Amino acid sequence: MTDRTRTIEIPEQIAVELAGRIDGTEFDSVDEYVEFALAQLLAELRYHSAESDGLPVADETEQQSGSESVADQLESLGYL
Repeated sequence: MTDRTRTIEIPEQIAVELAGRIDGTEFDSVDEYVEFALAQLLAELRYHSAESDGLPVADETEQQSGSESVADQLESLGYL
């Protein structure tokens, strides 16, 4: 995402659970997994914020252009 980073602490229990979920995914570390999850959450929050403010929002096809489909992302996370 960006070259500059910041350290964020999470409880050990969450880190251990996330580590167990990355096997068989495209993620090499818990850090990568968390970065992806937070980026997805922020995108969703921006979308809903724009929508509630009455701003025009891109449809699902436009949102996914240039990126993996939701199904591909879920598969890489081990959900499919």
